[in-house]
Amino acid sequence: MHDQLYKADPQIVAVWAKGWAHAREVTPPVPDSGAYRIEVGLPDHVRRYIFDAPSSAVRQLADRITEPYVFIKVCAPPDVVRTLLPSNWVLQSPAYMMTALEGMTPVNVPLPEGYTLHTTENPGVSIVRILAANGEEAAIGRVGFVEDFAIYDRIATHENHRRRKLGTIIMKELEAIGNARGIKKGLLVATDDGRALYETIGWKMHSLYCTAEIPASS
Repeated sequence: MHDQLYKADPQIVAVWAKGWAHAREVTPPVPDSGAYRIEVGLPDHVRRYIFDAPSSAVRQLADRITEPYVFIKVCAPPDVVRTLLPSNWVLQSPAYMMTALEGMTPVNVPLPEGYTLHTTENPGVSIVRILAANGEEAAIGRVGFVEDFAIYDRIATHENHRRRKLGTIIMKELEAIGNARGIKKGLLVATDDGRALYETIGWKMHSLYCTAEIPASS
């Protein structure tokens, strides 16, 4: 049932990989071992491999990796991905690749009193922050652009500023940046909590998105 209903479109996954790299300001993905490999270069996130579907290539790659902080991402349900992994690999909580192919649902959410919006334009990525009156960062989000898609990433509201719809405001501000470029289609990967927010503003699930890793303690 899942294979038919939520099989990932390889072209959408390719766009996601490129856009994620733009949004994180790292080198573009390259084909490797049946996946898209992205060199992230952080101490706790060395690289990642993104597969648009489960296959024996996932197991072959996982067998060759021996160090932690190298992540395998697969557009498939957890029970399927688990069967492709050696026993020393663990799965993170499932995530969801989502699309808004006709733009988001219009909403009118005013910025709460005392908060201000700030936008930073870097090559390939726009970053929107909401700051509290004391200058503290309350919420943040990024958007990169690939072809006719806006790729949203790292949308977060800090804990003591939640329940003020700041996440929605960030998303709509990022959408406005894309619209100014003539881009309406959106793509992102969400957690459980994020999925609940995005569905209220018109996003739909495209596929499950599972992450596997070797724990640092193993």
